[in-house]
Amino acid sequence: MSFGPSPAGFGPPRPPAWTPPTETERTLAEARARGDWPAYYDVLARVRLYYVMSRESYDAQPDRTHRTFARDPRTGAERWELFTDGMLPAPRPDLVYSRASLRWIAEAWNPRCPPTLVINPGTPCELALPYGPPGTTDWSRAAERVGAVPSTAMRLRALHVGGALHGPVAHGLACGALLCVSNGSLWNALAWHGSGYDGERRRLREWWGITNRAEWQHHLRNLLACEASSSVWEFALSLRRTIARDFGGHVDTGYWRQAVATVIRASSEGSTVITEDGVTKTDPRPASETEARVEGVQRLIGRITRYEARMRADGILAENRYVTSVEAWDLGRASKMARWGLGARFATLPETESAVIRAGRAAALAYRSWADFSTGYILGRCLHFDEEEFGEWYQDMVAAHRILMSEAGSPWLNIPFR
Repeated sequence: MSFGPSPAGFGPPRPPAWTPPTETERTLAEARARGDWPAYYDVLARVRLYYVMSRESYDAQPDRTHRTFARDPRTGAERWELFTDGMLPAPRPDLVYSRASLRWIAEAWNPRCPPTLVINPGTPCELALPYGPPGTTDWSRAAERVGAVPSTAMRLRALHVGGALHGPVAHGLACGALLCVSNGSLWNALAWHGSGYDGERRRLREWWGITNRAEWQHHLRNLLACEASSSVWEFALSLRRTIARDFGGHVDTGYWRQAVATVIRASSEGSTVITEDGVTKTDPRPASETEARVEGVQRLIGRITRYEARMRADGILAENRYVTSVEAWDLGRASKMARWGLGARFATLPETESAVIRAGRAAALAYRSWADFSTGYILGRCLHFDEEEFGEWYQDMVAAHRILMSEAGSPWLNIPFR
């Protein structure tokens, strides 16, 4: 017997509306809903996809491709499941992913592969695709047409489900936002997969010489303590800060150079230090060594002032401002190193969160604003890599800075620096 429609507030609850984690899943779901398969394929061809791999097999033979196929829960048929980055679960020690382009997936076909690919299974943007030789399906032809377009194109991307948007964790994650924007990765993804387990291991090995947990911990500690960069850079900048504080603002470059020479020469004359163990004397440095150090730091001052002049010309450093510190270069990398360690399974999620928060707190003590932090990071990066070429090491950061200081969804516009 029916009693008619249920009154408001009664009856079975409606399922909650699905919120796409990122723009990628939203555009895939929209294309699927309207049956626009060319648009769906084009999105897939422009992003990176992830698939489950065997950690044990990779660790034993890292130079080989390792794929793990799944079974359809209804039919039991074998299939290859692929995921966009917004759909990945939190990293687990026993479950790792590799990252690839749609074009690579098409070209990786062989007769032993399952006949079906499934994109984002169990979601509103799920789609099953036939898997055959390259060029034999609509999606593989789309991959060939679009080409191997990387997801590392510069843009601001955020995780809207499962990612911190406010609070201490988000603040610490935002300290790594310049590099995230430059690489087109999700700035607020604490549960980091990045370039996949194999890619993150390769990144740490090739760029940092890190091959195990102890080495990762060592580098992270140095970055958080701002001891991973040249102490000479911070010495020169801290002396200028002292002069500016004592004399009320502007520091003449010539006076700064002379002050550096005075301090270095005075410290080279030897000293007597009283400690708990008694009196310790340091011998004077040779004059030639002292003068070489003076000349080197004065050359550094020239590099710093030229980078600052270029940043003012490019509108990322105000006319009456200068870079106060390059600690941002270490702290921004610490925010990323914490996540890289998780992606490579050298870290746990709680360790990553703790390190990210520490990086954010240290940044708030060292700088007054996101703009100040950014110029400190850019200068440190350029002193490390650029050699005054004002090339990609500089230009990429300038472009990322402009995005973060202007786009409505930027963490730098939505999260107070202090």
